[in-house]
Amino acid sequence: MAVLLGLLTFPGNAHAAPPACAPPVASTTQPGYTVVDPACDPDGTPFVPVAGSAVYTGILNGAAYRLEKPSHWNGELVVYAHGYRGAGRTVFVNSPSLRAHYLARGFAWAASGYQTNGYDVGQGVRDSYALIDLFKNRTGTRARDVYMTGESMGGHVTAVAIEHYPRAFVGAMPVCGVLGDAELFDYFLDANLTAAALTGVKVTFPADPVAYEAQVRQELPRLDGRWADVVEQRSGGTRPGFDQAFAYWNALPSIPPLTTVPFLFGLYPGLTAGTIGIAKGNVTSNRFTVYQEDASPWLTRDELRLNRDVLRVDRTDSPSRDLSGVPRVDGRPPVPTLSMHTVGDLFVPIKMEQVYAERARANGRSNLFVSRAIRALGHCEFTQPELEQGFDDLTRWVRTGHHPAGDAILDPRAVADPRFGCRFTLSDRPNFGPACPSHAA
Repeated sequence: MAVLLGLLTFPGNAHAAPPACAPPVASTTQPGYTVVDPACDPDGTPFVPVAGSAVYTGILNGAAYRLEKPSHWNGELVVYAHGYRGAGRTVFVNSPSLRAHYLARGFAWAASGYQTNGYDVGQGVRDSYALIDLFKNRTGTRARDVYMTGESMGGHVTAVAIEHYPRAFVGAMPVCGVLGDAELFDYFLDANLTAAALTGVKVTFPADPVAYEAQVRQELPRLDGRWADVVEQRSGGTRPGFDQAFAYWNALPSIPPLTTVPFLFGLYPGLTAGTIGIAKGNVTSNRFTVYQEDASPWLTRDELRLNRDVLRVDRTDSPSRDLSGVPRVDGRPPVPTLSMHTVGDLFVPIKMEQVYAERARANGRSNLFVSRAIRALGHCEFTQPELEQGFDDLTRWVRTGHHPAGDAILDPRAVADPRFGCRFTLSDRPNFGPACPSHAA
């Protein structure tokens, strides 16, 4: 039985008082979880509708949801999937960053907070897909066309959703997404194990985070530029802005529990069998990985030594074909899919785009996938105009068949070009490095 909150539906206007926030309630489906009032943001601020729109909020089977339909609705719906929120036991819903853009162009949108936290992509897919029928039931109207979009882990949700429900969507826009499924955790593994091999520190697998933190402190003084070179090749290859990206990410504290070491050292899920309880076994592997410090296919003596010394790990649990564990992304987009990624992201690196593009090419689906590189260092660091341009180009592609332009992310020469990412970066980030020539003009 669904527990529903915020049943009152009203057209937003400048004079309407937002509803008061109700206290969180216990989840009806996930013991130990609480659900934040979907009519409010997590900070307790009431959600205010855009003038003229109708808002529907509630909790369906333990997942908070929020729907918004403009008065000049065009018959189309955007389903938004949020990213990773840690392992806490409080779930909540939030609005997409393109909310105002969707509504201004006549799109309705829907978002779920999911029933669970953690890296639970399968639950995100189920709860996001459920929004399509929920929208019909709550508004009394069925969407003619549905788009799927999401960021970070929500990009993984998006890629799985369109493959799992290929007839449900007409287009997709994952951004900063985990499009390579478990290969993200392989990257985490690579970062940790190569640092250990280059400094002679003996690590075990799986590793205890507390003990590993002490080992990291041994590694730090002995690391040199070789590790940065390895991380560059494993995260997407030689490309502009990497030196700035490496410095940026290692100036940040890492994710809990390793908050006292630089960010890249704290990607410990790669050393603890992957996704911290979501998968049954170990989803990571470097059994056949060849580590390199440059783009040359020929291994130097130092690279041969590194590949000899690095600890090798084999997976015991592969990405799943269903919605359990870590769902596999096959790279079979059934609909036009436009993706965006920042060049300097070292949390979910641009390598994820390359993995998906390679799979799509192997499946004869390259014509349905467009990837765009944005010259920024942060994770999901896009400007509103960049996101709006991507969405507008996607909808034009769906409606007219006009294939939008993208970046040649599988061409190492194009990726290494100093101008890589300039075409779709609409404003320079001062910390990225040299400005794009067209912007400087």
